[in-house]
Order: sequence, then C-alpha cells, then structure tokens
Amino acid sequence: MSLVFLILFSLISAILLRLSFTLINRRRSRKKAVGFFHPYTNDGGGGERVLWCAVRAIQDESPDLDCLVYTGDHEATPHSLNARAIDRFGVTLLSPPKVVHLYKRKWIEEATYPHFTMIGQSLGSVYLAWEALCKFTPLYFFDTSGYAFTYPLARLFGCKVICYTHYPTISTDMLSRVRQRSLMYNNDALVAKSVWLSWCKIIYYTIFSCLYGIVGSCTHLAMVNSSWTKSHIEKLWGVPDRIKRVYPPCDTSGLQVLPLERSVENPTIISVAQFRPEKAHSLQLEAFSAAFKRLDSHLPKPKLQFVGSCRNKSDEERLEMLKKKAIELNVNEQVEFHKNITYRDLVGLLGGAVAGIHSMTDEHFGISVVEYMAAGAIPIAHNSAGPKMDIVLDEDGQQTGFLACTIEEYADAILRIIGMTEMERLEMAAAARKRARRFSEQRFYDDFKAAVRPILCHDMI
Repeated sequence: MSLVFLILFSLISAILLRLSFTLINRRRSRKKAVGFFHPYTNDGGGGERVLWCAVRAIQDESPDLDCLVYTGDHEATPHSLNARAIDRFGVTLLSPPKVVHLYKRKWIEEATYPHFTMIGQSLGSVYLAWEALCKFTPLYFFDTSGYAFTYPLARLFGCKVICYTHYPTISTDMLSRVRQRSLMYNNDALVAKSVWLSWCKIIYYTIFSCLYGIVGSCTHLAMVNSSWTKSHIEKLWGVPDRIKRVYPPCDTSGLQVLPLERSVENPTIISVAQFRPEKAHSLQLEAFSAAFKRLDSHLPKPKLQFVGSCRNKSDEERLEMLKKKAIELNVNEQVEFHKNITYRDLVGLLGGAVAGIHSMTDEHFGISVVEYMAAGAIPIAHNSAGPKMDIVLDEDGQQTGFLACTIEEYADAILRIIGMTEMERLEMAAAARKRARRFSEQRFYDDFKAAVRPILCHDMI
C-alpha cells in the first residue's frame, strides 16, 4: 500500500513540477503583445465587431504592441481576418493581426456537453486557454468572448488580464427563472415541470455563480457593454473599481447617411440577429403572422426580412425550421431569409426597412437595435435589459420606438408602425436616429482607450 502511495505521490509531484517549470518559462518568455482570445472569429455577430474595433483601438493607442488573435478557425490567416474586418464590419485595421491557431476548440462547444453545459464549457475554456498560452504568451491576455474561467490561468502565466464582457455567463435573472420554473431556451420543460430538478438546478447555478465570481475577480480590467451587464458583473465579481461601461461599437455614422424616406407600398420589417435559440426568431414569425391576419385591407402588406449568420450545424437546422414555420403560418411569400451576407448588403437592406424587430429576452445591449435606429428603421425591441435601460428611450421628449414582450404586443407594434402617417413615421425615425448617435463607433474608441490607457501606460513605464 505504501509503495502505491509513493508512486502516486511521485507522479503528482512530477506533474506539478513540470507545470511549474512550464509556467516559469512562459512567464519569462512573454512577448510584448496583446493576445485576443476569440476562438470563433467567424461568428459574424456583435462580439466579432467588438474584436476588430478593439484590435484597431489597441493599434491606435499603442502602435509598438503586436496584436494577435487566438482562433479555432483553422483557415484563418492574417490576410483573411484583415479582409473580414473590412468586408463584414467596415473596420480598417492598421496592420493585419497575427494568428495563433487552436485545435482544442471542441472542448468549448455546446454540443460537447449535453448536460451541465455551463460548467463544461467553462472548464473546457481553461484547457483551450492552456493550449493558447503555451503556444504564445503575451504581455496582455484580452478575452473578448466571455470565458472568465481562463483569467486565473492567464495570471499564472504572468499576463495582465483585460476583458470585454458582453453578458454574464450566469445572472440573478437566470436563478429567478429557475425558481419560478419558467420555460425558456436555457431551462427546458423537463426541469421546469419538476420541483426536485428545479431545486437541483438552483444548487448548481448557485455553486457556479460563486465560482464565476471568484474567477471574474482575477481580471485587471473588465469592460462591459451596458448598464444591465455592469450591474450584474459588479454584483457577481465584486470588483466595481475595475469595471468600466463601454458601449459596443455601432455603425451609426455609416448608417445615418441613409435617407429616412422609405417605400410605403411594400413596407419592410427587418430582423438582424444570428440564428441562435436565445434570439427568439419564432416569436417574431408568430407576431408577424398575427399582425398580418389583423391587417386592415386598405393598408399595404408588409414584408419580413431575416438577416443573420450561422455558426454551426445547429444554427443551420434552426434556420431551416424557421423556413418551415413560415410555410406553416402561411406567410412564406412575405418572408425572406438572408444568410451570411456582406456588410454592404446589410446596409442596403437596413436602408429599405421601415422597422427593425428584436426579441431576445435580457439582451445585454442590442447592437442591432441601435443599427435599426441609426438607419431610420423604427425599433420594436424586447422590453428588458439593454434595449429597455439604455437604447429605446425618449429623445428630447419624442418616442424613439416600441418595447414589447408578448406576441400580441409585438403584433400591435407592427400594426402601429404600418398604420402611421408618413409624417409620424419620419418624426419617430428622426428621434431614433438622434438617440443612436450616443452609441457611435467613435464613442467606443474614445471610451475604450480611456479604460485601457492606465494599464498600458503603467506597464510601459
């Protein structure tokens, strides 16, 4: 028995010793660079826009720092990522970022963890970050994807940790929904119907939130994208002095040159969002169908355009289900689907829309809502979180859009917009456009640089 214990002790000691040598060597060989941890550089959403704008801001603020991206997209090259930043988001980098390819990305994929997905992906992100930091150890580890469990590891490697957090991995809202046994995309029917399973999930969420608070507090600087996110992160991480609200970059300048006048013969309602479950596209289809059925005969027939990207096979399947649902609701002739289109094409579609629809519950910010407003499309957004607290607010006493929760409320808003006179629509669209200026790309650059400057300047001295 003592021999077995001695062998196990020797093995564990050898492993720990090797890890110690690895960490010491990597700390000594840190490069004067910023490593952006963004495993999915082709997700096409607001998070990717933040990535490229953050790279550009660092290049502006500290030209002597190299910028590199840790990505699990094996086809990505400095040239292709540079071109993608321009083509998809209109962001011109000062130089192409260096690329470090990751081959362990499956460990952060949702499909890898049918159960206990949050903790599985979180621990998987640590493994992925180990691969990243062993391949290249930068002076600054910058997480732009929300993998907070990587922060303690990055600090062990001697990195300064900076993050841009789009939303908390867990929140008090999620806990309350489980307590209320509400059915939602992250709380399935089996759990919602069972008192025992709900209590088990509450315990799981409570433990996870404690761990999330510990690892999150390891950041040197956390930038958050909205008042709602800031409130939750401050409570969870307990380091309010290191948390700065930096609204995400929205292309308000490029969209605000679009004319406010729109076609009234075939009014278009646009929906811009990745085809993910939390975006609740089905609700939009049902609301559009309900509005279409209630439409007065003298009003023009509206059209609904879905515009979004697909990250994986699950998203592709979700898109196909939406197409089938449009047929079932008998509105398929009035509904269009645009997948993975270029930024230029997106601007063209936004320029022709009278309204933009958004339906995600607790959307942390809502870049698409701001883009609707900047483009002159009146927003119909979910009455929660970012849209409610920061975006769809009155401007100079003038209403800037509509907030809704239920299918009926969304349908009412659609009918209100279609039934507006041209003067009423132009007044609301102009007020919405004015409010959208508060969330410009330039404001992001200014606030971002002001937030990171103390850390960068301190280390350059």
